[in-house]
Amino acid sequence: AGYKFFSTLDEIKEDADFNDAFMSATYSSRYMERELEYGNAILSRLPFASTRTIFTRGEYIRNFDVKKDDGNIRNLQIATIEINGKSLHILNHHGHRIAGTKAGDDETMRQMRLIASEVREMEGPVIMCGDFNLAPDSESLGLINKELTNLSIENNLQRTYSQLSEVYNVSDYIFVNGPVKVRSFKMSDELVSDHKALIMEFDL
Repeated sequence: AGYKFFSTLDEIKEDADFNDAFMSATYSSRYMERELEYGNAILSRLPFASTRTIFTRGEYIRNFDVKKDDGNIRNLQIATIEINGKSLHILNHHGHRIAGTKAGDDETMRQMRLIASEVREMEGPVIMCGDFNLAPDSESLGLINKELTNLSIENNLQRTYSQLSEVYNVSDYIFVNGPVKVRSFKMSDELVSDHKALIMEFDL
């Protein structure tokens, strides 16, 4: 059946041996009598103590119509995991896309201000990751760079897109704050999508 071309979150969770999964859908559509949701997910082998979703642009749309609905719906995932008495905050974001540029605009500035304000309110270790659709030197991303250490910049990454993409720049990031002790950081050359995977090992 055609719907089997889509990997479900449950299948990915099981095949990759994760115990917990947190999905934040941005919209859904119908395909072959099934409702398919699109969005971001965080998977973990440790249980989530809490999860929440903040929409940074737009709101969830059911029965998304590609001809009339705005596909630039964006959200911020926040998951907290308790490790040895410490609350680790994991943030995941897929940034607003502007055709032809990663420089950002007034709308990306508004969204990054919202995310930066959330980060400032957090106590304890913070890790944030995602495709922000922003260049390392963009003014919008600078709002986040002031709050957290940008490992993609620190490690001088030049391109985070794979050979499946014609884009030749950096828009994927892992950010950390002081309590997160980075043991290693690398970009994988294995082909997993049009973006390359960023991998970090850390201590708390």
